[in-house]
Amino acid sequence: MDKVKAIVLRAAGINCDMETEHALGLAGARAERVHINRVIDSPAMLDGCQILVVPGGFSYGDDVAAGKILANQVIHHLSDILHRFIENGKLVLGICNGFQVLIKTGIVPGLNGAGQLTLAGEGVTLTDNECGRFMDRWIYLQPGTDRCVFIEPGRRLYLPIAHGEGKIVADSPERLSRISDGGFVAFRYVDADGQTGPFPVNPNGSQDAIAALTDSTGRVLGMMPHPERFVRWTQHPHWTRLKQHDGLTDGMTIFTNAVNYVKSNF
Repeated sequence: MDKVKAIVLRAAGINCDMETEHALGLAGARAERVHINRVIDSPAMLDGCQILVVPGGFSYGDDVAAGKILANQVIHHLSDILHRFIENGKLVLGICNGFQVLIKTGIVPGLNGAGQLTLAGEGVTLTDNECGRFMDRWIYLQPGTDRCVFIEPGRRLYLPIAHGEGKIVADSPERLSRISDGGFVAFRYVDADGQTGPFPVNPNGSQDAIAALTDSTGRVLGMMPHPERFVRWTQHPHWTRLKQHDGLTDGMTIFTNAVNYVKSNF
């Protein structure tokens, strides 16, 4: 492909759209920030891109619940075209508030089928951090599956988080087992040695230390950490002490893997 095209979805309260657009551009995509109302008016614009990103922030002030209002808009106005978007092999990424949107639409983990959107969800949700407060810090992530195209298998990441509702909860042990055993866990919170543990290793108390989920296709990723906030080495909190500043930053791996996948498959 001459140029991979991406849409970064905007709405009132979204505040990480410019950083996400920048990260996609660094990865080699032609990214455009588009308001949800424009997509609702002209949903066919999704046919012209290969990557859809729902970035972080506080869409509509999280007044009902984190990501709920934007999720409702997606389900009521874009369900069919988004289902076709995923069926056609294209990529969807939801970051922080965007992850909350994806999980409240049922797009991830997608236990009922890829791209099947429903307000009822799938018995999985994101709720208030167990610590009872907003968390803003850097954490380690360990890949939990080889299926997700956004992930570099085996590479442990170090990324920032910034959220108040990031605790993954399933409605039953059986559903949690299905998610964990079925390869739907994209990343888990770990320490520097790759081991799971209690707070602060698991900063929000997520069940099974889940930090990110993918669907059955591996082409959809929802994650609480912010890869768009670590796309240059100088953004690392200890960058002056790093032994090297070459190669991709941990955040850039997510966007570069997505762009490379599109280039190889479209």
